Amino acid sequence: MSMGTAERREAPADTTAGERGPGYRPLWTEEPARRRRMPDPVRTAAVRAVLVVAVTLILAMVAFLCTLAESWLAFPMVLASVAGTVVATWGVLDVWVTRQVWNQRHGVVSVPSSTARAMRRERRRARRQARDAERGQERIGRRGGAGQLSHPRAAG
Repeated sequence: MSMGTAERREAPADTTAGERGPGYRPLWTEEPARRRRMPDPVRTAAVRAVLVVAVTLILAMVAFLCTLAESWLAFPMVLASVAGTVVATWGVLDVWVTRQVWNQRHGVVSVPSSTARAMRRERRRARRQARDAERGQERIGRRGGAGQLSHPRAAG
């Protein structure tokens, strides 16, 4: 017997893996992404370019159909689709330029001997040394005595 919509709504949503029945099979399994997500500015430019290209293709199709129908709207549509092609070319170039600029600013280079990677490694090393020095100073301050040895010699 299958579960109706009302029964599904009433079912508790936060059941843990131990409470699920023996025949339970998840609808999907989470897999790690094969590639990293695009940076926000690049993704924004790509979405904009896809929308402009889609509108341009629609304009071209309408222009073609108007031409076949010998409509007066054919000429304005052809002009609009030519303008759309120019804007779509700009949009695709915008994606490419935005991606290049982002890579240049954030040092993402796919070459193993990347200077950006070496710089990051150097910065990490400097931060680690600064942290270790700070911890050393905290230990000295907690110990109490100002430069006092841990085993003072007996006077005598």
